[in-house]
Amino acid sequence: MQENRPQFKRPSKKHEPKGLTILYEDRDMLVVNKINGLLTMSTAREKENTAYFLLTDYVKKGNPRSKSRIFIVHRLDRETSGVLVFAKSEPAKRYLQDNWATFHKTYSAVVHGQLAEKEGILTSYLVENQLHRMYSINNPEKGKFSKTGYRVVRESDQLSLLEIDLFTGTKNQIRVQFAEEGHPVAGDKMYGVKDKGIKRLALHSSSLKLTHPFTKETMVFETDIPAYFKVLLKH
Repeated sequence: MQENRPQFKRPSKKHEPKGLTILYEDRDMLVVNKINGLLTMSTAREKENTAYFLLTDYVKKGNPRSKSRIFIVHRLDRETSGVLVFAKSEPAKRYLQDNWATFHKTYSAVVHGQLAEKEGILTSYLVENQLHRMYSINNPEKGKFSKTGYRVVRESDQLSLLEIDLFTGTKNQIRVQFAEEGHPVAGDKMYGVKDKGIKRLALHSSSLKLTHPFTKETMVFETDIPAYFKVLLKH
């Protein structure tokens, strides 16, 4: 299957929703680069400051009567930035979700400490407690199998920049597994340590390789590692 780096004319910055950069759009799907701090979809407390709400308005071009809409395929945590995909039809949504596990997802992260093994794979069975925190258990029947590959890209005395392959998509998977290894993601208030001076969660969805829902072309969407991650490594 031919690998195709998508080419399309990006909308002008003034027409892009705040906090979102349009990476690709056609009649079947919409791919964006989301900033950290923006929800993917609404919660009980926040309905409008979400990628879903902003992009719905974007495809409707401000016309509430428009029948254009988007469909959620997957989510990124609020504090995670990077590549996020929405479908523009039910059939496209079904195809992308049904095949999501086969797509190649790469993340960048800054974690605390220096890893003894500079490349490896983490596996565990994760479950969620009543406080909505994920943790590992030794019971395969109750936990969800979670697999993460990693490679150390750069190190400082206290932090490491990792390239991460997400083989499964369990909630908070990367954050939990590295925290349990003693290397929590920098800026992680839930699973990590109190990071004085670290402004954000240092986790970014850097690339996604998928198959187009209708043309069946292999498409790759890439974003730069946030400059702030490199700043952290210098301190």
